[in-house]
Amino acid sequence: MTIIVTGGAGFIGSNFVYYELENHPEDRIVCLDALTYAGNLATLEEAMKNENFRFVKGDIADRDCVNKLFEEEKPDIIVNFAAESHVDRSIENPEIFLRTNILGTQVLMDACRKYGIKRYHQVSTDEVYGDLPLDRPDLFFTEDTPIHTSSPYSASKAAADLIVLAYHRTYKLPVSITRCSNNYGPYHFPEKLIPLMISRALADQSLPVYGKGENVRDWLYVEDHCSAIDLVIRQGREGEVYNIGGHNERTNLEVVKTILRELDKPEELISYVTDRPGHDMRYAIDPTKIHGELGWLPQTKFDDGIKKTIKWYLDNEDWWQNILAGDYQSYYEKMYKDR
Repeated sequence: MTIIVTGGAGFIGSNFVYYELENHPEDRIVCLDALTYAGNLATLEEAMKNENFRFVKGDIADRDCVNKLFEEEKPDIIVNFAAESHVDRSIENPEIFLRTNILGTQVLMDACRKYGIKRYHQVSTDEVYGDLPLDRPDLFFTEDTPIHTSSPYSASKAAADLIVLAYHRTYKLPVSITRCSNNYGPYHFPEKLIPLMISRALADQSLPVYGKGENVRDWLYVEDHCSAIDLVIRQGREGEVYNIGGHNERTNLEVVKTILRELDKPEELISYVTDRPGHDMRYAIDPTKIHGELGWLPQTKFDDGIKKTIKWYLDNEDWWQNILAGDYQSYYEKMYKDR
């Protein structure tokens, strides 16, 4: 098969590219990525050596670019990772999130209708469900949980999900959607919590924690996420949503302290900063559906995954140092210097 992976130079997309190349060497993988701030072509350096891999620079919201690629490759499956995904950035500038996450999704599905595909897969997020109260650990997001978004980012992802499902119902487009909890692992862009804390702890810089650090996230090792998506695109039912969760709930403060312990750094590096507007308190996913239908369960416990992640950042310092040397520094100052 030929699989187009959009956003494949980003964090989860690149890990999926490597997962597919390793586990399905008979398939052709084509990466379409606009190489915006979070896309890094160096991430795909090893993939470029594989004769079954092709990289194309392009924007999913560019209809001519997308149609040209579909004509050239005649893909069987589209897996759409391409998205603006940082909540803070969506609060600062919502417009780009609406363009990429909503209009880009529509352009891809229009191409799928025009050229025909076996499956269009939308990679979504548990953030479309809003949040859960901290005092109800018995509550989890299921596929039937109502959508209740909190930020321009999550609203744009929810809108894209609804459009995908509408194309399935109206045009019979073969689609599927996965909604995952917070990912972590190799190639994670250094503005996100875990890589940010690792890089700053290694430099003995302050570690900014929102509020009191009480917000809870369900952490999913990125390779487990990739294995789940692979199952859904090959065996999952059309028109269905599948939740993908890690059963690894931790408060943000617990995550930060774990990183400090692993790096043998003092907790005095922690600096509490003003909380972000509308900050969701708790995410937790019930993956019963994907386990029951496809037999998937996460394989990586958080304590093991965080060790592997930290080791990767220690072994690949050039990768993230090159990112930090760019315009990321100005963004960091803008977001945190006055908090």
